[in-house]
Amino acid sequence: MSARASTPESHPHGEVVIRTIAMPADANANGDIFGGWLMSQMDLGGAILARGTAHCRVTTVAVDGMSFLRPVNVGDVVTCYAQLLGIGRTSMKIRVEAWVQRFADTTLMHVTEGMYTYVAIDESGRPQPVKR
Repeated sequence: MSARASTPESHPHGEVVIRTIAMPADANANGDIFGGWLMSQMDLGGAILARGTAHCRVTTVAVDGMSFLRPVNVGDVVTCYAQLLGIGRTSMKIRVEAWVQRFADTTLMHVTEGMYTYVAIDESGRPQPVKR
């Protein structure tokens, strides 16, 4: 696959954590994919990395600095990449980027990014130290 510089980001950062296809049920009346759907996919991907890092249940406690750079269209393949930026006592800061491949095209385009904070929790839902 080729990556074309269309934003300051010329290639994805982090590891692939989720890949899906944007479907008509995820779109508004104009055919653009809802931002909330995209944020949800990014949250799921970030949680996969957080859970693998903490080796326990995690929960999302904050989303900071979401930037919607381009629309996502029905039929786009959406890939989320996540990168662990820091670990606190009970929390993890993860940058999540969303990139798309348009239908019948191999070019990757950076569409969205955000900073997600997850907290490691025990069986009772209380914060617990991140297992390192």
